Amino acid sequence: MHSQTLIDAYDTLLLDLDGVVYLGRDAVPGAPEALRLAGSRGVRLAYVTNNASRTPGAIAQHLSALGAPADPEDVVTSAQAAARLVAERVGPGAAVLVVGGMGLRGALRAHGLRPVTTALDEPAAVVQGIAPDLSYGLLAEGALAVRRGALFVAANADATMPTGRGELPGNGAMTRVIATATGVEPIVAGKPEPPLHRESMLRTAAQRPLVVGDRLDTDIEGAANAGVDSLLVLTGVAGPLDLLTAGPRHRPTYIAADLSALHRPYPQPQRSEGTWHCEGWTARWADGEGLLLDGRGKTVDGLRAACAAVWEAVGGGAAAEDAVEAALGPSLLGTAVPEGGPSR
Repeated sequence: MHSQTLIDAYDTLLLDLDGVVYLGRDAVPGAPEALRLAGSRGVRLAYVTNNASRTPGAIAQHLSALGAPADPEDVVTSAQAAARLVAERVGPGAAVLVVGGMGLRGALRAHGLRPVTTALDEPAAVVQGIAPDLSYGLLAEGALAVRRGALFVAANADATMPTGRGELPGNGAMTRVIATATGVEPIVAGKPEPPLHRESMLRTAAQRPLVVGDRLDTDIEGAANAGVDSLLVLTGVAGPLDLLTAGPRHRPTYIAADLSALHRPYPQPQRSEGTWHCEGWTARWADGEGLLLDGRGKTVDGLRAACAAVWEAVGGGAAAEDAVEAALGPSLLGTAVPEGGPSR
């Protein structure tokens, strides 16, 4: 038997990949081990990614090579969500111009659609996803088709994507080419929009899902849009300052340094006489001064207390950076440390 841990309240983890399980080709330290333990406890693992460039089989192979338990059916991509969205709006066997890679092509074929590469095929839709070899010629064909009335769908609208080298332009940045050239905004299938979450629920039959991600504007907002709980891990894009200045739809249910937090009791901040407490930390909001934070212990506990104090103070708004930044020492503003990492 084990004591009540964070993961015990959920039957399915809807896991983002980039910045949560891996960065580029390499695993986030400790992530495969945490996922294997979750699987051994009977929790369903679903890898839900806005990346539409690779097939579920290729993604599962990558995860398995890193030591994370994964089969192709465990992978849910924005390409699959985009393909279902298109299939529900166009006729069976319709031509769809793919501005992207094999992940999109495979997903469209699975729904009985016919991927093409030129506007001369009179496609009923244009679907765009990120691909490392995306060319001007393919973007131009996509723009021609959209101008002629083709449905325009984007696998996701991520402005950037995290890699081992840093953040690179994402599909959201690349879709601006066709959108700017045609004046037509794409329908977005990926997070935070509903289609990808719907696809995940259809594939997993989850009853008590927990969304796990590293981005506030996709993973956490997507969970809020779906009305389910979320965990933000500090191994990818979002950092402490992003959390403290987040508006209501970008505030996760839980905050953790990494996936190992799934297997420990979660220390919920507690409020007493206007001050929030979390383990060895205290945080409060003072009018005219902003956030006041003090304590020692795990830095992530300090962040949890600080977020509780700030979010209560600003309510439905968002805190200004200068109202919170001064309270954060280098250990809280810097790179995330493990749950049991150094104290301030």
